Amino acid sequence: MSDEMIIHCCAPTMAALKTGSVFNCPFESEEEMRNSLSEINVCLKRKGVSVVALRYRKGRGLVYFYRPKMLEEDLKGHLAKELLADYGYPEEGTEEKIAHLRQRFDSSRDFPHELGLFLGYPAVDVKGFINGSECIYTGLWKVYESDLRKARELFERCRDCTKCFLRLSKEGWSLYNLTINK
Repeated sequence: MSDEMIIHCCAPTMAALKTGSVFNCPFESEEEMRNSLSEINVCLKRKGVSVVALRYRKGRGLVYFYRPKMLEEDLKGHLAKELLADYGYPEEGTEEKIAHLRQRFDSSRDFPHELGLFLGYPAVDVKGFINGSECIYTGLWKVYESDLRKARELFERCRDCTKCFLRLSKEGWSLYNLTINK
């Protein structure tokens, strides 16, 4: 897994602009995936970032790159709790919720719709997506009921962040140096 791929997919999470990012990455084996993610965790844990595999199938790993403290806060909201309860998530424990998310990926060919909560998307928009409501804007996620102006500003900040981090990486900055300590 290249630093460029991580930056391209995860720069807003590295910058603490959003809670998490998820991406598919080729790996020769599950063991290679575990070793690669372990190295990244050793590097970035001190910066407040964790990386886990959500699943491995046919030579590809689905990688979840996230900020545990931000995730814990995001999942405390009443609507987030309600949505997660609808899918059988445990009431307590962020790691337990991630373990349940893994199980949801294992038992389905599709992406569990509640994944947006783990990425830092507003719970009202995740609910709108699940319910098939009318989308008012599409950016990093589909906006249904959250503040459109605020969402557009975040989308732009995330795009700018990714461009900046990719440029800095080409200038020699490491993943560790690019990742904000939070």
